[in-house]
Amino acid sequence: MTDHSRIPDKPALEGLETVWGDAWERDGVYRFDRERATRESVYSIDTPPPTASGSLHIGHVFSFTHTDLIARYQRMRGRSVFYPMGWDDNGLPTERRVQNYYGVRCDPSLPYDPDFVPPFEGGDNKSTRAADQQPISRRNFIELCERLTAEDEQQFEALFRTLGLSVDWTQSYRTIADEALFTSQLAFVRNVERGEAYQALAPTLWDVTFRTAVAQAELEDREQAGHYHRVAFHRPDGGIVEIETSRPELIPACVALVAHPDDERYQPLFGTTVTTPVFGVEVPVVAHHLAQKDKGTGIAMICTFGDVTDVVWWRELNLPNRAIMGFDGRIIAEAPEAITSEAGRAAFAELAGKTTFSAKQAVVDQLRASGDLLGEPKAITHPVKFFEKGDRPLEIVSTRQWYIVNGARDEGLKERLVAHGRDIDWHPDFMRVRYENWVGGLSGDWLVSRQRFFGVPIPVWYPLDADGNPVFDEPIVATRDLLPVDPSSAPAPGFEESQRGVPGGFIGEHDVMDTWATSSLTPQLAGGWERDGELFDLVFPYSLRPQGQDIIRTWLFSTVLRAELEHGVKPWQNAAISGFIVDPDRKKMSKSKGNVVTPAGLLEQHGSDAVRYWAASSRLGTDAAFDPQNPTQVKIGRRLAIKVLNAAKFILAFDGRADAPVTVPVDRSMLAELAEVVASATRSYDAYEHARALESAETFFWTFCDDYLELVKERAYGAPSPEQASAVAALKTALSVLLRLFAPVIPFATEEAWRWSNDGSVHVAPWPTVDELAARGEAGVELLELASLALTGIRRAKTDAKASQKTPVESAVIAASAPAIALIESASADLRAVGRIASLSFVEAEQFEVRDIVFEASEA
Repeated sequence: MTDHSRIPDKPALEGLETVWGDAWERDGVYRFDRERATRESVYSIDTPPPTASGSLHIGHVFSFTHTDLIARYQRMRGRSVFYPMGWDDNGLPTERRVQNYYGVRCDPSLPYDPDFVPPFEGGDNKSTRAADQQPISRRNFIELCERLTAEDEQQFEALFRTLGLSVDWTQSYRTIADEALFTSQLAFVRNVERGEAYQALAPTLWDVTFRTAVAQAELEDREQAGHYHRVAFHRPDGGIVEIETSRPELIPACVALVAHPDDERYQPLFGTTVTTPVFGVEVPVVAHHLAQKDKGTGIAMICTFGDVTDVVWWRELNLPNRAIMGFDGRIIAEAPEAITSEAGRAAFAELAGKTTFSAKQAVVDQLRASGDLLGEPKAITHPVKFFEKGDRPLEIVSTRQWYIVNGARDEGLKERLVAHGRDIDWHPDFMRVRYENWVGGLSGDWLVSRQRFFGVPIPVWYPLDADGNPVFDEPIVATRDLLPVDPSSAPAPGFEESQRGVPGGFIGEHDVMDTWATSSLTPQLAGGWERDGELFDLVFPYSLRPQGQDIIRTWLFSTVLRAELEHGVKPWQNAAISGFIVDPDRKKMSKSKGNVVTPAGLLEQHGSDAVRYWAASSRLGTDAAFDPQNPTQVKIGRRLAIKVLNAAKFILAFDGRADAPVTVPVDRSMLAELAEVVASATRSYDAYEHARALESAETFFWTFCDDYLELVKERAYGAPSPEQASAVAALKTALSVLLRLFAPVIPFATEEAWRWSNDGSVHVAPWPTVDELAARGEAGVELLELASLALTGIRRAKTDAKASQKTPVESAVIAASAPAIALIESASADLRAVGRIASLSFVEAEQFEVRDIVFEASEA
């Protein structure tokens, strides 16, 4: 029964987040009850751990709300929902934020200072230049990383709680915590043991700013201005071969010229040699199908290494390596051995130590002086590879790195990964193609080592030979009992710390794992793999992976890969992919573009329910425009939440029971229509179409409030009678159903209204079903529709007459078809009451309308 003392005089949204957020936490409403859970009853969610560096943005609110809608729906459907939260706190974004926030940079050669105090705190961009940053030891740097991420994570959790995410906060994890280190390192050790992880010296995409290797999945193309330079290579017969290049500074690294095998212009040259301009190195002319006949002159130089195609040519044509690019993005001091002439070595000496920009200018001057620059450079715009978090174009250098197989060179593995993608239910389905295209386009195994500091250490050491040189081909891999371990500070198995760095001893691996090598194990991290077998068996494979569309190639693919390598199964059954948030100009919101909206002020101004409504109104996979100056959908959501509170207060004020018999036809018709809404919303949520579920519930709700409630309120206010009891029971039944339908979207308003007449939380109440309404509603819904039309007609007639809606009416006529009259006559008493009509009659007509309104004389 309703406790009227619980209902405030003026219901409001303000403060509900704190009241009900605290209550949900206190009562453990969203806690995963593993004691009662079975594998069949569990709905497990592999939630994306947001990067804990800086602040959350509106995109997080958008996508995490989508996940929460599903979690809340499944919980109300009786599932045991496993809904953890992770924080991705290791990797480059954290390091960059620490550098800027504290004004420091890591120098592993420095000793640890236990009393170190950073030069400042606050991230005021005083430290954007490396020269302005104070160098500190690796251990001091990592301590600052841990301090700042802990602060950020507290703020993130507070905002997510305000947003109303129904997360089980007892299941939180961090990607740099000991449990995550153990899981990541154990998975890597097993990859090594099975031959799935290996080390190789190979061309590596390299970011010169961060001084680290970059994986294929972390690349992005950016349009850059440049120039094509037409250059002459010299044939033995005195002729020349003209090539066009945007990177003349790499001519000293040239190892061949290449043309398409079907290009008749160059077929006579295949198998011959030419000499490079300025540097005088003899290189072969070769054929390869990747050469483009219609690009430039149709023949190109292969350099080690200008771009990823150079790497393919170098590998497949078995060419020498004459790399000249250093890790710092400058030309190395030592000339390639192939440059033997005095003039060529002198020309190279002019380049040593220069940046690519300066070296390019120098080589162009050299070519112009030698007469090998044919014409002037031609301005172009072309795509250039960047690290997605970097500011300078990538270079390709030769380094020793760790790789994990990913199907690029193993057709059997690739086929299994594609099969898993086809077995996953994608929402929306067209996102599957992006996954398959990525798998099909892989050109190399997954590079997982990074030359950084704050990350999961690669659990490997290397023995030193008698001369103190590392024996990289005989790595010492950590055993399970040693994990988690940092080889840079812990001795190798079988050695003592005193043997570190001495001949016959060992050295530890200093590299850390790519952050995706940890994030790809989020199902294992959250589920307690190899730490809590009972929990892992309950939740894995997971029910759902929700995420953004931009990380299908990184996070989603790598998670499928690790699950296949470790378990031989797909990691989840469903993948729900959210779209982007775009600004009013339809540009994707991102920190780099400076158009990101932080959600804290929005939540405070409009309320969490209003913001959640905006997110819930967008379908999965669809980009949503957001204008912070005029957040229309947010305002509509606030209006809905307030209306729910006011409607609940109004309905619960009527005396009567919700379980009383519903006997009046119009009441039964309303419940029949509501049953259809329940069926539609349930189908929509089952299909991961939350926006459609919201639309059907909201459309009914406004009709319910504007028409049905107005139609029957006079009867509900009346003296006790079967008809009055029928109206009250129908109203309270509908309210109960509507509060549950809206609960996933506006959890605070629905909880507030629900608790006015219920003791438990609406969020663990059963999801409404057609069966609970079927016995009380009629099969047809036409009567309610007709009654709504009649009510609208009566209101319009009074408005047209410039009369108040309370104006008495002496008589009115409703014109309708015979079948419609047969239905609507049963609602005539309610229509007369709400319209203050003394006499209401019906006449047959083809068109439905209210006409012949006659006002009482006293009101004329």
